[in-house]
Amino acid sequence: MLIFWEQRLVFLATPKAGSTAVEAALEPLASVTMQRPVELKHMSAQDFQHHIAPYLTARTGERFTTVALMREPIGWLRSWYRFRQRDVFDDPSHAMAGRSFEQFAQDYMAPASPAHADIGSQRAILTDAEGRPAVDRIFRYEAIDQFVHFLEDRLDCAITLPRVNVPPAADVKLSPATTAALEAHMSDDLALYRSLA
Repeated sequence: MLIFWEQRLVFLATPKAGSTAVEAALEPLASVTMQRPVELKHMSAQDFQHHIAPYLTARTGERFTTVALMREPIGWLRSWYRFRQRDVFDDPSHAMAGRSFEQFAQDYMAPASPAHADIGSQRAILTDAEGRPAVDRIFRYEAIDQFVHFLEDRLDCAITLPRVNVPPAADVKLSPATTAALEAHMSDDLALYRSLA
């Protein structure tokens, strides 16, 4: 999370949606950065609105605009899979060793997801208890240029995002049956993503 005090702007970091690159580029411009622990870095919009937004408003007398990125949901799951594959290099007996993306997607959809696939959802980060967006502006990760232009206007500077935290390449093919099941399982996330202008 990045807080820009003078600009009354807050960037909420959605996991696996470019947040590390945004933070690397903008940390010097931010008044406050929350990068550790991960619970603060990836604070949900609900937690922000409940705990931090009231303090910011009380101290400034103004409401801060919140912004975030959202990745296409199945692409987001692919990114998580590639990210989790890195653990295999450190521990060849890791639960991800030899696990295909097809298996990972099945694990993600299981009623009780195993730890390696228990990653929640972007919707849980970006919406309120009723499922309504709790962020003022959500930008599609796949159209990150629009997000960068927005930030350049608000922060009055040119921004170049570095390539950081890039997971290794991996085979991320899915069978048609698993794709259909995943689309049904992630229907709320997909609906939110499609609603983004």
